[in-house]
Amino acid sequence: MGSKKNVDMSATQDVVKVVEAPAAKTLEPTSEAADQAPKKLIKPPRERSAKYKAVRSQVDKTKLYDAFSAIELVKKLSYSKFDGTIEAHAVLREAGTKADLTFPHSTGKSVTVAIASDKVLKQIADGNIDFDVLLTTPDMMPKLAKHARVLGPRGLMPNPKNGTITDKPEAKKKEFEAGKISIKTEKKAPLIHVTIGKTSMETKDLVENIQALVKAFKDNMLKLSVAASMSPGVRVEIA
Repeated sequence: MGSKKNVDMSATQDVVKVVEAPAAKTLEPTSEAADQAPKKLIKPPRERSAKYKAVRSQVDKTKLYDAFSAIELVKKLSYSKFDGTIEAHAVLREAGTKADLTFPHSTGKSVTVAIASDKVLKQIADGNIDFDVLLTTPDMMPKLAKHARVLGPRGLMPNPKNGTITDKPEAKKKEFEAGKISIKTEKKAPLIHVTIGKTSMETKDLVENIQALVKAFKDNMLKLSVAASMSPGVRVEIA
């Protein structure tokens, strides 16, 4: 009869009736409660400028351009009044992929490299962090550990995986200053965004930087596009 208890039918002549409870009424929220309920904010679609739309119409969205043609088109369509930065945006096979790379040509971005010392540690403690890469010898790591909360979130904490803990920091410093970088995808998406140069650079040099980037990730790269600071993106054929 829907009950877990055993019923001795010979000992009783009672008829057990199961009475269903009436369905609970759905309470409509009062106007006051409705006013206090959190409302989901919907961002309006981004409105592109007329100038962007004009240059965007000159890109064939269905076409994969060879690297030379892609760079030439980006430089042509860039409408910034300053020397625009050209970035490569790529989709890899999986998140967490990384590679070390030294571009054959300068990207126009200078890199400040510091070597851990008592003086540098004092600067960190004072909040004066004016470097892009921090190198250290293994024996300095215990002293650096107390600054991990400051350096870690900025991606400046030395670790052996990216070569910033070394017995020869001076030699490593020259490598990083020459343009060696460590590239890693976003945390939750297989995407990378890398500066490859400036719009004022020779197209040939920019193409060779693209080729170095593709080679660094070998067969892990699925899609690639390039864009300037103020230009539409152009899809690039991966050789």
